[in-house]
Amino acid sequence: MTETIYHVCRAEDWAAAGANGGYCGSADDLRDGFIHFSTAAQVRESVAKHRAGQEGLVILAVEAEALGNALRWEPSRGGQLFPHLYGPLPPEALRWERPLPLGPDGHIFPPLEA
Repeated sequence: MTETIYHVCRAEDWAAAGANGGYCGSADDLRDGFIHFSTAAQVRESVAKHRAGQEGLVILAVEAEALGNALRWEPSRGGQLFPHLYGPLPPEALRWERPLPLGPDGHIFPPLEA
C-alpha cells in the first residue's frame, strides 16, 4: 500500500470541480501553481494555520503513488517536505473524501492513514 496524502478544501469548490471534470485546487493553489497536500502528520497543523475557523470544508485522501511525476516533495514550513501536485488531481487517485466539520476546539478529523 502506498502513502496517503491529504488536501483540505471548501466543499463547494470540490463539488464544482467534479461537475467541471477535474479539480485544479483552491484559489491559493492556483496562485502558487500547485495543489497543496500534507501528510497525515502534517495535515492538522496545516488546517490550523490556513483554515482555522472555516466551515464547509472537506478532506480528501489521495494515493500519492497514483500522482506519478506530477507530485513533488518540496521544503516548506520549518524545512519539512510537503507534497505538491503540479497539475489537476486525477479522480482515480482519490481514496476517499469526508466532511471536515468545525467543532468547539477546531476541526474534527476522521481517522487518517499514514
